[in-house]
Amino acid sequence: MSRRLGLSILLALFGTSAGLPANTARAAVLDYCTPPAALNATQNDRLFRIAAIIRAELDASGQTLAIVSRSGLDLSRFGMRYSHAGISLKANPSNSWAIRQLYYDCEAQKPRIFDQGVAAFLLGLSSTSIGYFSAVFVPQTQAQSLEAAALDNRQALDLLNDRYSANAFAFGLQYQNCNQWLAELMAAAWSRPSAQSTQSTEPAQSTQSSITRQQAQTWLRDQGFTPTLFEIAWRPILWIASLIPWIHLDDHPAEDLEQNRLRVSMPQSIEEFLRANAPGSSRIEFCHTETKLVIRRGWAPILDGCQAESQDQVISLE
Repeated sequence: MSRRLGLSILLALFGTSAGLPANTARAAVLDYCTPPAALNATQNDRLFRIAAIIRAELDASGQTLAIVSRSGLDLSRFGMRYSHAGISLKANPSNSWAIRQLYYDCEAQKPRIFDQGVAAFLLGLSSTSIGYFSAVFVPQTQAQSLEAAALDNRQALDLLNDRYSANAFAFGLQYQNCNQWLAELMAAAWSRPSAQSTQSTEPAQSTQSSITRQQAQTWLRDQGFTPTLFEIAWRPILWIASLIPWIHLDDHPAEDLEQNRLRVSMPQSIEEFLRANAPGSSRIEFCHTETKLVIRRGWAPILDGCQAESQDQVISLE
């Protein structure tokens, strides 16, 4: 997957205001750590109704986990819908179907592994008037090993890098972004010899040493994991990016930078990998406006603007 980015596009991708000069862009990106505006009563009610419907669909799936994504930053201007992914676990100790994910702790200025309920996860949507959420279910044997890895705190933390970069090179060890942690967790679960053969229905406890990030990335490469490719149309953006605290370039291969490109793990990369490497996986996508929730089952995306088609289920939110 390739995306060609100009100055305003890359700034939008990594959380800055489009078209701003470098010093203003650097100040604007600090808004990343500004709490979202409080919802009014109507918005709050709508969000909780949407979260309840999503949880009901997760329960109805008969599965124990889902790889989920949300439309965090608004990336629609260059054809991307999702920016942040995690793993929703029915047996999450926090609460049922809470999403385990990597997030950047602004106060501590470091990444952490965090469990967040579905409603709280939806608070990260880029807009209160329209938003997207997807859930991918994998076959049972793969789900069992992934559930065990996700609930194994030692393994989850061993894969966490204490240096965060929103645009981390997908096959680098220097930094990590939220989606890369999830990809490496999947690799840790599925690269073990017994990962595809276990028949246990109970979440397994780790009895082996943890898989390292390097081992996980080697497995991902071998299995054909393809990061999202961002082609940078305006070379000075590479210098401007270096002014932003959670964007780094020193982990990207020199040949990529010479060709004005970045290879980054994004939710689309993960979903494409699952579709190709976990035959039998299924997907549900949700989108909402201020008046309706649209649900689609299958890999074809809902139309932009949350426009429902004949195969979609539509639930009124009025």
